[in-house]
Amino acid sequence: MAQVELEGVGKVYPNGTRALADCTLRVADGELVVLVGPSGCGKSTVLRLVAGLEDATTGTIRIGDAVANDLTPQQRNVAMVFQDYALYPYMTVRRNLAFPLRMRKLARPEIDRRVRATADLLGLGALLDRLPRQLSGGQRQRVAMGRALVREPTVFLLDEPLSNLDATLRVQVRAEIAELQRRTRTTMLYVTHDQTEALTLGQRVAVLDEGRLQQVAPPRTLYERPANAFVAGFIGTPPMNLLPAALERAAGGAAVVRLGALAVRVPAARFPGGTAVPDGGRPVVAGIRPDDLRIAGAGAEGVRAVVEHVEWLGHEALVHARAEGAGAAGRVVARLPALGEIAPGSALVLTLDPERLHLFGEDGAALTG
Repeated sequence: MAQVELEGVGKVYPNGTRALADCTLRVADGELVVLVGPSGCGKSTVLRLVAGLEDATTGTIRIGDAVANDLTPQQRNVAMVFQDYALYPYMTVRRNLAFPLRMRKLARPEIDRRVRATADLLGLGALLDRLPRQLSGGQRQRVAMGRALVREPTVFLLDEPLSNLDATLRVQVRAEIAELQRRTRTTMLYVTHDQTEALTLGQRVAVLDEGRLQQVAPPRTLYERPANAFVAGFIGTPPMNLLPAALERAAGGAAVVRLGALAVRVPAARFPGGTAVPDGGRPVVAGIRPDDLRIAGAGAEGVRAVVEHVEWLGHEALVHARAEGAGAAGRVVARLPALGEIAPGSALVLTLDPERLHLFGEDGAALTG
């Protein structure tokens, strides 16, 4: 296995489209890193650059100790699994697994050994003589992964491999991929647009937007300490509520966030690097997770909101509401226990924990730690 390192890598297509800008990322030997972001953010471009299917415009790509920029895809010894299974329909599972080894002209005993070992690893032993049309979607995906693994690559690249599976099967195969990576200690770069998939699979997650890396961190850090408003609004289901607010200085120098008529005193510990609050205050974006909103008790202060609609999920409900006086930017979602009827049009007062409040500057960068 080998580590993968991108240093200042950029990709600009001949028509002037910039797909990737100044991407610096290191994937340790045996690590599973997930690239996530909206469609067109550049995540698949990263895989194609590492695989050698495209050339980097700027920067350096290293696989192991070698600079890979000028190496052919064959010389890089990486394996890639795509969104569609791309199995040969007229070949059995055994022959599909053996095909890349036959192209390398390996000896028959070595081919048989690798095919059997890979089939046992992926639970395909009983399916070796079946054709792809005789397999379920999950089994086909395992065969596609096996055809990559059988080559014993130094790096394993997966480009949205679960997109064609139904929701239940996606969860099952996702768990199988995580277990496979733990057992084989294969260096993996995994691309998805599904942030739930990213958080459950990745040892670290790299968030991209418009060709630029926004944050690279373990899943829990991304969720609890997003580096900017984009990451905060992308990671989480539902994502973090982002509301226009003002950061002001109260008597004694304490920082106060004003959300409409509500003033929330923010503990000094939430500003680890120190945040300057000018005398006239400054506009900020306040972020609060749906899980951290609660219905206020009688007489308690909070964000006043009007319910627009409710998603009932059995044990809980997602309440979509509009904060009073915040206009179109003031829509909030609260994850609440499904204890009673909350009808559209009803008024709520939602409380929040100052310790769980996130603040972002006008440039989107996080102000709170």
